[in-house]
Amino acid sequence: MTVEAAVDLSPLREHLEDAGVDAYLVDADGDDSDQRYVSGFTAPDPFQTLVTDDAIHLLVSGLEYGRATDESAADTVTRRSEYDYTELVAEHGAHEGKARTVAAFLEDHGVDSVSVPRTLPTGTADGLREQGIDVVLESEGIVEEIRAVKSEAELEAIRASQRANEAAMARAEELIAEADVADDGTLLVDGDPLTSERVKEEIEVTLLRHGCGLDDTIVACGADGADPHSRGSGPLEADQLIVIDIFPRNKETGYHADMTRTFARGEPGVEARRRYEVTRDAYEAALEAVEAGVTGAEVHDAACDVIEGAGYDTLRSDPDAETGFIHSTGHGVGLDVHEQPSVSPVGDELEVGHVISIEPGIYDPEVGGVRIEDLVVVTEDGYENLTDYHLF
Repeated sequence: MTVEAAVDLSPLREHLEDAGVDAYLVDADGDDSDQRYVSGFTAPDPFQTLVTDDAIHLLVSGLEYGRATDESAADTVTRRSEYDYTELVAEHGAHEGKARTVAAFLEDHGVDSVSVPRTLPTGTADGLREQGIDVVLESEGIVEEIRAVKSEAELEAIRASQRANEAAMARAEELIAEADVADDGTLLVDGDPLTSERVKEEIEVTLLRHGCGLDDTIVACGADGADPHSRGSGPLEADQLIVIDIFPRNKETGYHADMTRTFARGEPGVEARRRYEVTRDAYEAALEAVEAGVTGAEVHDAACDVIEGAGYDTLRSDPDAETGFIHSTGHGVGLDVHEQPSVSPVGDELEVGHVISIEPGIYDPEVGGVRIEDLVVVTEDGYENLTDYHLF
């Protein structure tokens, strides 16, 4: 059974009833998280998933038919060839041929009207309308809202990704801790500079050995770390803050993890240490605020209160601030590394099963950057921390 096979799509079916449509249609490849969630399947080329009031139906190429039959959460899987797809494309062109094929698939399942996500290709929507299908845009992102509340199977998948993340962070910390220090302060491994790129490589190799991968990661030293999303580059230096933010995805389940730690080899200075302590206090205050029923905005405020109280700017105190706490406190994590809910000034009410990051930080090119990030799941009376990695 796939992770997604255990999810509850009843809120989506309630939406269909409220909207007065027959079904919900997704047309995307497996990199689209809504597609993966509702179908329980992933493929490199677009395929169609149809959610009706009592079943899930897939329309796939012949190449994917066997795998979709074996692996997906669908009740039925149909090949495009059953609707003479190749002949329709030859006669009408790729656009109309696809539309006629999908329309025939819908007709087979008694569907005259569909609700579709905001990401549905315009060409698909227009093509279906030309074939007499009523296409209604679902603009609220209902599948993303459903995805935000994690099942126990999803939580286990995220925990596994975070265990891999912790192994990768430990390898990065080991490299920094065991490096030699050159006369000019450059960190050295086997006589060569320890670079951001070298640490990232070791992070990626460790993640691969634990079944995870990533497109990029952050290893940012000194002034680079003062830009929250600078990936970092070049040699790492002693007596400087080093921000490492790793956000891998499990290759089998598709679920992400996310964690940040800030390191220093040597003595980064009194002000850097103070900023780390304030960030840690803000992180702890935000965690204390987490429970079902509070809003993401309230959790964000808890972090801002601490940082502002210590004399640093936040975007709450100064929307134009370029130093201080210059991002939100967190975000949802799941099939996407940034998803609902938001832990920010506009964050809505947190629910049991929401998985969120808590990641306050303080930034200034003159000092460097500090960020601490853990991943937690919201419970009735608090949270469970899905991260098991030390602070300093």
